[in-house]
Amino acid sequence: MAAPWWRAVLYGGRRWRGFSTSAALSRRTAPLGPMPNEDIDVSNLERLEKYRSFDRYRRRAEQEARAPHWWRTYWEHFGEKSDPKEKIDIGLPPPKVCRTQQLLERKRVLRELRASVEEERAARLRTASIPLEAVRAEWERTCGPYHKQRLAEYYGLYRDLFHGATFVPRVALHVAYAVGEDDLMPVYHGNEVTPTEAAQAPEVTYEADEGSMWTLLLTNLDGHLLEPDAEYVHWLVTNIPGNRVVEGQETCPYLPPFPARGSGFHRFAFLLFKQDKPIDFSSDTRPSPCYQLAQRTFHTFDFYKKHQEAMTPAGLAFFQCRWDDSVTHIFHQLLGPVESHAGGHPAADHPG
Repeated sequence: MAAPWWRAVLYGGRRWRGFSTSAALSRRTAPLGPMPNEDIDVSNLERLEKYRSFDRYRRRAEQEARAPHWWRTYWEHFGEKSDPKEKIDIGLPPPKVCRTQQLLERKRVLRELRASVEEERAARLRTASIPLEAVRAEWERTCGPYHKQRLAEYYGLYRDLFHGATFVPRVALHVAYAVGEDDLMPVYHGNEVTPTEAAQAPEVTYEADEGSMWTLLLTNLDGHLLEPDAEYVHWLVTNIPGNRVVEGQETCPYLPPFPARGSGFHRFAFLLFKQDKPIDFSSDTRPSPCYQLAQRTFHTFDFYKKHQEAMTPAGLAFFQCRWDDSVTHIFHQLLGPVESHAGGHPAADHPG
């Protein structure tokens, strides 16, 4: 059947494709910018420039992190930018680093490696093994404190504990809960610890000079049942001589975590303060045992503000915790006869 005459007239003289098809085929997305590491030739990695030291790598990484990039997220691009210099640093001063001493130490290590034929050969063939303990010690000594500071900022600890003031945790604080007779549950920087695992006071270790004094605090930032901006103090040991925590004054006895059912994860923070001298903490002392939650209401900012002339935050470790069956036992046997649930009326659950 012949096509209608109007269709032949309309399309007969046209020898080009439809506009929409040709436009779709020829349309090209404007380039956004260079992709990360686009200029690196990955086909021959041996020819790439070596950093030769971790300090050079860290400086280069920080320089690249501060440089503006087009692949920033929407929030970073349009959000309010805060100047890190505006934050008040309330921590210990940075240690003095002697560049000459660092170079001498590096040369000494290189001489020792070259003097050992086996170690030199293993390093050349890239088969050398480094103890993880040595790697962790180096990390704790160099960039570890700054990594911990960034993690604490990410979890909002400085914002909620010190109203935005910050500090670098320069003293490595090691916390571990005993689980059973042989196992340990360590506290790092944001890992999950269950209330069952944290039923007893943990073992806390850190390096300290002889004659120094310290204060150890454990607080729950998210668990207060009546005041959203308040905390519950779970443990407070003051005037600790050196790193002997058991010899310190237990100003507030240890209380296991008790996150209410349905309230999600709670942040529990261990804070280590370095004291300049013995401090009178009589106004912060709680009775032992202390099962009245009203007596455990706490504000870290007010506590630090009261004693800031004589102590400085130095160490930090924190974990996340949510409800499990052991919380029911804590409420029934220690805190009260009725367990609190998220969304309920806590005043009825805990008249004290």
